[in-house]
Amino acid sequence: MLLVPVKAFRLAKSRLADTVVPPGRAALARSMATAVVAAAAPLPAAVVCDDDMVARWAASQGARVIWKPRHGLNGAVTAAVADLADLGFDRVVVAHGDLPLARSFDALLDFDGITIVPDRREVGTNVMSIPTGTSFTFHYGTNSFALHKQEATRTGLAVRVLPDAHLALDIDTPDDLEELRRR
Repeated sequence: MLLVPVKAFRLAKSRLADTVVPPGRAALARSMATAVVAAAAPLPAAVVCDDDMVARWAASQGARVIWKPRHGLNGAVTAAVADLADLGFDRVVVAHGDLPLARSFDALLDFDGITIVPDRREVGTNVMSIPTGTSFTFHYGTNSFALHKQEATRTGLAVRVLPDAHLALDIDTPDDLEELRRR
């Protein structure tokens, strides 16, 4: 199962405010999230959100909607992974919705432990594959890559860092947009 946390499109990509107008940021966020959900195939996809427009969009993409208001990113992902475990999924690939070059998540499925795909600066965590039923605690935010490596090690499961040029590019800053244009 692919799990994509998606923020309200109208609030997304605020760090691009100096270079992209609000309707453009919303359209960019929606377009990237659509690409990520499409890249899930043949895995089923789920979107965890707290916004009605995002929930309608996710349903229109054929994704399961997991509604988690007032949880924050870490809480929403944790709760959604637990929900998916309760539904019988034994592994979840968590991929953020701002990966415009996402094409496939297959490479994350052939490892029994925890796989972490860092961002291109090796500071953030763009994608993770984790078995459900673990005591893993998500640490998205500042230095999430280092924190997720520590947390993965704490679980006692094998940990693999998987650099991937396509999945490493997330769009948060004007520099990221320039890198996307360059590619």
